[in-house]
Amino acid sequence: MTRSRLFQPVGIGRLTLANRIVIAPMCQYSAAEGHMTDWHLIHLGTLALSGAGLLTIEATAVLPEGRITYGDVGLWDDGTEAALRRVLDGVRAWSDMPVGIQLAHAGRKASCEVPWKGGRQIAPDAANGWQTVAPSAVAFTQEAHAPVALDRAGMRQVREAFAASAKRAARLGLDLVQVHAAHGYLLHQFLSPLSNLRDDDYGGSLENRMRFPLEVFDAVRQAFPDRPVSVRVSGTDWVEGGWTIDQTVAFAQRLKERGCDAVHVSSAGLSPLQEIPVSPSYQVPLARAVRQQVDLPVVAVGLITDFDQAEGIVATGDADMVGLARTILYDPRWPWHAAAHLGARVKAPDQYLRCQPSRYRDLFAV
Repeated sequence: MTRSRLFQPVGIGRLTLANRIVIAPMCQYSAAEGHMTDWHLIHLGTLALSGAGLLTIEATAVLPEGRITYGDVGLWDDGTEAALRRVLDGVRAWSDMPVGIQLAHAGRKASCEVPWKGGRQIAPDAANGWQTVAPSAVAFTQEAHAPVALDRAGMRQVREAFAASAKRAARLGLDLVQVHAAHGYLLHQFLSPLSNLRDDDYGGSLENRMRFPLEVFDAVRQAFPDRPVSVRVSGTDWVEGGWTIDQTVAFAQRLKERGCDAVHVSSAGLSPLQEIPVSPSYQVPLARAVRQQVDLPVVAVGLITDFDQAEGIVATGDADMVGLARTILYDPRWPWHAAAHLGARVKAPDQYLRCQPSRYRDLFAV
């Protein structure tokens, strides 16, 4: 039996993963009016054959105005649900890998062009653009169009939309829901004092700034019973006076008290003033801080590319799982290669078993 920690099972609530490799949500900007397309079937189908422990569907908007771009996937009505079901049916026909979904609202970072066309924000009165909303009427950049500050009715609509999408996720049989509260999107905007300038019960103190994201979590938790709900967080804004790792720990503790099953720790995305010390494993200390202080499974992510690097992160207890994004786009068989390197075993489709190299005769689990 392998001694590799990376290839030992791990639990997230009632869900058990075969290994500790998590495919993180990755936006594809290839939907049509929120509907998944054949691109998503190809993309997710490829990743579902990778041997990872969990596949997470990209940031999926709970409302049309919550999309980052006009090409984002949505789960806000019967049509978007049916399109997602078609893709899931195709993936599940050939893979039993657990599949989760990240539910999101982009807030003031919505209404943008797709990245390969520049990614700039589109004005509300221009084609493919719309009016954005946020905790406060503060634009993301000087060039961006100012958002409208959400009133209580608007906040209620967003909260109910998260819950409604979670119910659709339950109908689709998804194994996990992740609430997106990172990367400068709406729930992160409520958390950070740089973007939340409210003077009501939802702004000012840390407790007030956490209030709405926690309400959204509670609504999702209630709408998606008996299966895991996790939260994606930014451990820091990397900006003086912004959201910090200590506040992240406090937020994670509140989430645990409300029934959260795991926390996926990333960082940044809230301010163009961010100064990120990018290097391999640069976000792992943030994951470590949460794991040391909160009794929850933690996923570390960010420039994790090397097999021994990933093994070390979980073997030393810095995190319970590693999240792969661009790494696994570049190498969709990364888990196979990691298992071969670490002397472990990994699941592969029957159709691919004959590709097993002679020097790795015990690589593929049957």
